[in-house]
Amino acid sequence: MRPEEQSANVRFAATNALLNSLEFTKTNFDNEAERNIIMQVVCESTNSPDQRVKVAAIQCLVRIMQLYYEHMLPYMGNALFQITLGAMKSMEPEVAMQGMEFWSTVAEEEFDLFIAYEEDVERGLENAQNASLRFMEQAASHVCPVLLEAMAHHDDGDDEDDWTPAKAAGVCLMLAAQCVRDDIVNYVIPFFKHFQNPDWKYKEAAIMAFGSILDGPDPKKLLPMAQEALPAIVAAMCDKNVNVRDTAAWALGRVIDTCSELANNAELLQSVLPVLSNGLHQEPRVANNVCWVGFGDGKVKKIAEKSAEKTEFLLKALVSLVKACYESAVANGTDGSGQPETFALSSVFDPMVNELIKITDRADGNQSNLRITAYEALMELIKHSPKDCYSAVRNTTVVILKKLESLLQMESQATSEADKAQVRDLQAMLCATLQSVTRKMQPADIPAVGEHIMNGLLQIMNRAAATRSNAVMEEALLAVACLAEHLGKGFLNYMNVLKPYLLQGLANVDETQVCAAAVGLVTDLSRALEADIMPFMDELIEKLIVCLQAPKLDRNVKVVIIGTFADIAMAIETHFERYLNTVVPILNDAQNAAVVTDPNDDDQVDYVDRLREACLNSYTGILQGFKASPDVAATRNTVNFFVKPIVQLILRVASMEPVAPSESLMATTAGIIGDLVGLYEGEIVRFFAADN
Repeated sequence: MRPEEQSANVRFAATNALLNSLEFTKTNFDNEAERNIIMQVVCESTNSPDQRVKVAAIQCLVRIMQLYYEHMLPYMGNALFQITLGAMKSMEPEVAMQGMEFWSTVAEEEFDLFIAYEEDVERGLENAQNASLRFMEQAASHVCPVLLEAMAHHDDGDDEDDWTPAKAAGVCLMLAAQCVRDDIVNYVIPFFKHFQNPDWKYKEAAIMAFGSILDGPDPKKLLPMAQEALPAIVAAMCDKNVNVRDTAAWALGRVIDTCSELANNAELLQSVLPVLSNGLHQEPRVANNVCWVGFGDGKVKKIAEKSAEKTEFLLKALVSLVKACYESAVANGTDGSGQPETFALSSVFDPMVNELIKITDRADGNQSNLRITAYEALMELIKHSPKDCYSAVRNTTVVILKKLESLLQMESQATSEADKAQVRDLQAMLCATLQSVTRKMQPADIPAVGEHIMNGLLQIMNRAAATRSNAVMEEALLAVACLAEHLGKGFLNYMNVLKPYLLQGLANVDETQVCAAAVGLVTDLSRALEADIMPFMDELIEKLIVCLQAPKLDRNVKVVIIGTFADIAMAIETHFERYLNTVVPILNDAQNAAVVTDPNDDDQVDYVDRLREACLNSYTGILQGFKASPDVAATRNTVNFFVKPIVQLILRVASMEPVAPSESLMATTAGIIGDLVGLYEGEIVRFFAADN
């Protein structure tokens, strides 16, 4: 790797070898003398005239920063800052991107350290300290201008799948904003002058920069800046360049998601809605992004990781606005069901729904995931609809049912595997949309459409079972669960025709999501039908036990199954006695297996915690179910059969070893102690004394 080596190939091979072995060099980096030698050689290699060596050397710096951040203070000011800043300015794309990757890594490391510090403070640790060396905070005034300039250097013809310096700069800026927070505004504001730049590259870069920093500063500090920037962003959605329109739609969704107060601005709504409506008619990529303005969950994602991920991220430009308006309406008051009477978009709600439905029928709907995006937007629109938009919800149910029928015909006519797969994807999406509208429908209206919904879902499940379309079967089972929840005991009429598909879903242990959906449906059916489910319960219990014994089934689904016994027991009450000899030994085995062997394994600790809670919930469900019996003495005799394992589990949780239980588990434990005291009164003490 040293400069005196004449062969560039040898230097490149040596640098790559170091890169691949860095995670095994902790001992060397803990030794200052050895660390100095490694850092000197790597830094010298970044000056190599051979681009391959230079790129590999900067990759080494990126990895070193990730692995040995705590040792980097002596090297940052003397070498790393100048090397990486120079790399970011390089005309060689690979070199520039590695320079940006270095500062992205710095920002990620320091953000993670800050989050860890905040968590320690929340837990009340007296010696909580932020271990961040604040590299990004000190370098941001130098790094940000380089990033902003790089964001403007891209071509109209760049492939969306290609990773470029402009995209790397956007990601780095977003991470820097999360790291330095409020201060990022000072470094980026001067670049916003390019909102009016006639050069589309600078205009788009300015809009992208605005959207990229929104996760950093306090939203209250952002609000005045957002109000000032919004007119330019809205205007950019009508720009002649598709890249500018695309980015403007994304940025609009981001800013409304972050500063939801903007949705209360009537002037803003009047200017935005016509532009959004126009955007829905544009080419799929822009229409897809428009479908994001309004719905959003606020989660942070990296920009442009892949074109598909970008499409998913931009889903949120029609929906953030709707969600913000809905939340504003909720804040102003709701009825007993938790719904607001109206909201700012009620007058345009029907046209918005109709427009989204039209998009699902567009001939070019397959491009850029436009059709799927439109369905997802439609679901969010339905979810965030106030009471005065209910007619649109009801009408959408009819539309979705008709679409399901036509898709069944389309699948039978499809010849190629690609066409069949596409139809199945749409069937799954329609089942998911049906869930959304069913949840929103008023109880009085459900019986009128229940039979149509169930018939459609049965046809879908029949086809999905024949073609082994697991995604479709999963969504169909979830849709059935929604219907059962609304129909209550009225769902009993469909149990005989549903049973084969439900049992098949429970038996499908190779497909975690399908099996989990079937288990969830058993829970919902138990709650809906109560004791009326008894004619089907023997087979369901049998299938659930087979699932628990299946080695292939994901252990998290098994935890859910354990908890399902609670819902069954509360639903069928004293009828559960016929299953005690089967279920209680399973619960006993499960709680005995719920042991933490490695307190440092967070996944294991979480799993054991959830398994114990599921067991306690099931015991609680059984106890609650037996409360229906007027014969307290008989109930005590029955519970005597399994009170000992309950007490043992309570004591195990109370021991707080080897790790303390979660608050949820503690609450569940306290609850079942109360149930035992209610049943046994003072006599319960003897059971605990026996296990003391």
